[in-house]
Amino acid sequence: MNRFVFSAMVAAAALLGTPAAYAQQIVIKFSHVVAPDTPKGKGADKFKELAEKYTAGKVKVEIYPNSQLYKDKEEMEALQLGAVQMLAPSLAKFGPLGARAFEVFDLPYIFPDKDVLQKVTQGEVGKKLFEKLEPKGIKGLAYWDNGFKIMSANTPLVKPTDFQGLKMRIQSSKVLEAQFRALGALPQVMAFSEVYQAMQTGVVDGSENTPSNMYTQKHYEVQKYALVTNHGYIGYAVIVNKSFWDGLPADTRAQLEKAMAEATVYANSISQTENDDALAEMKKSGRIAIRVPTPEETAAFRKALEPVYGEMASRIGQDTIDMVLKETKAAGH
Repeated sequence: MNRFVFSAMVAAAALLGTPAAYAQQIVIKFSHVVAPDTPKGKGADKFKELAEKYTAGKVKVEIYPNSQLYKDKEEMEALQLGAVQMLAPSLAKFGPLGARAFEVFDLPYIFPDKDVLQKVTQGEVGKKLFEKLEPKGIKGLAYWDNGFKIMSANTPLVKPTDFQGLKMRIQSSKVLEAQFRALGALPQVMAFSEVYQAMQTGVVDGSENTPSNMYTQKHYEVQKYALVTNHGYIGYAVIVNKSFWDGLPADTRAQLEKAMAEATVYANSISQTENDDALAEMKKSGRIAIRVPTPEETAAFRKALEPVYGEMASRIGQDTIDMVLKETKAAGH
């Protein structure tokens, strides 16, 4: 779509998305790019349920999954212009927006487990990262967990050299580009909604994602092999248009904050179960061979990916990387 036309369309839509436009009811359009039956999809539905309950119907939340309104490349601009009020983009999306410190979440093997991850997102690091979004007209509300990523391809994956020359789909992220280049692969930036067809037709050879995303998008139908590396993390930031949020009545905003806090606990509590169940269902299908690497094989991947830290330090900020690694060391890893 022509960028000027797109901007004009979302600007016009924004006029219908302000609190003042709804004398009786405030409408929040909550757009996201994944399926409803993923941790993020279920979290969005839970927020809708609680928001409408706590505001006694004063707020209506409209959920638009699977890129129904905008592709993932367009949704951030739509939020900034007010055409949608709420998104839950992956944390990697903020790098292209200029908030490169968020790309720390893309570094391979930086989070040894979910306990360390939650100390980062729920602590000072998480708060400081959200503060970087406010000058861009964005208010950060919560961090939602999806889980740790696995690799998939149509050729067996055991060791780092198995990725040599493979076209691997990634979301837009300089860190993920560096990660796959370190493995000798060819990173291919592609919208999430286009991945299944790209795998089916051979446009890409493989990808990295959480099991729940791979399962709900049926990637296992068009991939022959998967390796449970748990090398990287996918999480989301629930964000709103700052002007919209600040323009809400104080009591309504408090009710929505309560709904978001409870929806966040719910979404984060189900993510591990969703991924475990998805991995089990993919195994049960018999359509994809799933391998768990040995400790020695994992060590080989860690060594191969170590250079990414040095390469990305100036982009992300060594101070941000150090703050995350401090939590890792404090946890005894």
